Amino acid sequence: MTPHVYGFEPLGGGRFVLRGEVGFRTARAVLEQTRALFGDVPVIKVDLSGVTETDSAGLALLIEWVSWARHAQREIRFFEIPEQIRAIARISEVEDLLRAGERLTS
Repeated sequence: MTPHVYGFEPLGGGRFVLRGEVGFRTARAVLEQTRALFGDVPVIKVDLSGVTETDSAGLALLIEWVSWARHAQREIRFFEIPEQIRAIARISEVEDLLRAGERLTS
């Protein structure tokens, strides 16, 4: 069995990059890692251009981040959302949730 590889890396200034597989096998681990990394960052910017494989768990991860940001009164923005996530969001009629974390701070 091959390991499922993902990477979540802080770039500084509230910017983060997510790479590799983001799905049922990795989403929980990514979520756990980000809880500490997001910390007190007021505006979080996540670059998803390096995501190579994803599924509905990837969408659930993004929605969970938005929910956390709302509760923590933070702003979160996603860049280069993979088409697989966009398609699942459209079919599920939750596409607007991907932008719901923007402009939460005053």
